[in-house]
Amino acid sequence: MFYTSNYASPIGDITLASDGQSVTGVWFLRQKYYAGNLPENHGQKELPVFTLTKKWLDVYFSGREPDFTLPISLSGISPFRRRVWEIMLTIPYGKTMTYGEIARQIERETGKRASAQAVGGAVGHNSVGIIIPCHRVMGAGGNITGYAGGIDKKIALLKLEGVDTNGFTLPKARRGKSPHNEKICLQNKK
Repeated sequence: MFYTSNYASPIGDITLASDGQSVTGVWFLRQKYYAGNLPENHGQKELPVFTLTKKWLDVYFSGREPDFTLPISLSGISPFRRRVWEIMLTIPYGKTMTYGEIARQIERETGKRASAQAVGGAVGHNSVGIIIPCHRVMGAGGNITGYAGGIDKKIALLKLEGVDTNGFTLPKARRGKSPHNEKICLQNKK
C-alpha cells in the first residue's frame, strides 16, 4: 500500500509519498509529472517516514544542510534513470553539475555514449524532488533549464543553498515571457 502526506514549504505546497517504509515521491503541487509513480490505490496517512521527511525538509528550508539521510526507494525505474538519480545524490549542497557532466560520468563508467538530453529526461522525471536534488543540475554555460516544479522554484532552492546565481541565465525561450524571473535569476539575494 502507498500513502501520501502534505507539507507546506515556504515556496509551495508539497505532496509526499511512501510505500510505508521509504520515500517514493516528493512533488510540488501541479508540477510536471506530478505523482507520476503513485499508484491510484493509495491513502493519506501519517507515517514515521513522513515525520522524518518533514523534519528533513524543515532543516532544509531553514537554510541548513540536513545532517541525516532518508530512506528512498528507487524501485521501478530503468537502470539508466537510477544511475542518473544516484549521481544527483552526490552533488554537494550548494553546488551544481551540468547535464553534460552527468552524461560524461555515465560514459566513463559504462563505456557507452550518454547524451545530455537523455540525462535531462531522467532528471526531469525525478519523483523524489529536493531530496534527490535535481534542482542542482544546470544546462551548459550556466543556463537554468528545466525543473518540473518550475524555474522559479529551482532558482529559490539554489539561492536557499547559497548558490551564486549571478552568472546563470534563463533559457532564451523563457526570456521575455517573464522579466520578473529574469531579474530573480540575475540577482542573488543571499
